[in-house]
Amino acid sequence: MKNRVHSREVEAAARRLLNERGVTIPEIAEIVYEMQIPFSPGLTIEECIESVDAVLMKREIQHAILVGVELDILAEQRKLSEPLQSIVEQDEGLFGVDETIALGAVFGYGSIAVTTFGHLDKFKMGIIQKLDTKIANGKVHTFLDDLVASIAANASSRLAHRLRDKQERLTAEEIAQHENEEKIG
Repeated sequence: MKNRVHSREVEAAARRLLNERGVTIPEIAEIVYEMQIPFSPGLTIEECIESVDAVLMKREIQHAILVGVELDILAEQRKLSEPLQSIVEQDEGLFGVDETIALGAVFGYGSIAVTTFGHLDKFKMGIIQKLDTKIANGKVHTFLDDLVASIAANASSRLAHRLRDKQERLTAEEIAQHENEEKIG
């Protein structure tokens, strides 16, 4: 029996895949900023970057990235069997597995994340819009665009909850406890 893969290795692999596919943390943070600035006028891009980084520490997100990007890569290499190859390569309109995987990774941050994901899936912003092409420069991003929307939706929801915690004047200890609970999974 093989040894379990350490969580740090999984997180590093997920981050590496995003980077290799041309997605940066600041680009995702820009989406988060656009989504949250109307509700938090004092918000900084640094807080958005911190939130994206925190979301990328969650296993559900990491696993979704690993699976989705792997399928995109296999489609680029034409290694999927038909008809799946054509469906993924063309990002078939009725194919919803890409959204399903990304949506599954959103549930850890509550209903705000779910509705934000739906908004981002419909109104593609920033890097999501760039990735939402059938094939760009030989790259397939059928899964990646939805995964980035999932990360941004989670980071936006996380910030919304932090804003409420601050408004309610929770102690630093209470806020830290919320943070630790979010890391589960």
